[in-house]
Amino acid sequence: MKRFALLIAALGWAGANGALAQAPQGDAKAGAQKIQMCQGCHGIEGWRTAFPEVYHVPKIAGQHSTYFVNALKAYKSGERKHPSMRGIAASLSDKDMADLAAYYAEAK
Repeated sequence: MKRFALLIAALGWAGANGALAQAPQGDAKAGAQKIQMCQGCHGIEGWRTAFPEVYHVPKIAGQHSTYFVNALKAYKSGERKHPSMRGIAASLSDKDMADLAAYYAEAK
């Protein structure tokens, strides 16, 4: 009985984590129409920015869509702290985030 309970618990945990790992449904073509706000920093190879401090801007092309959406949601909620990204993420709907994630997941 104890083994059965452990198996059920493990399957529940795996199922919950599997749900988190699924990519959101987005439209890459729609995302291509929304990239203007991203390209100014993320579209320039080797770009560095000086606000709020000097740092290398990360590459977002090729990012896994779930990671991408989760990062944007973290900026929107304030969990991630970057003033420019927080402002941009705050302007995005869940659909916008999913579309951008779909576009950048396919981008190279």
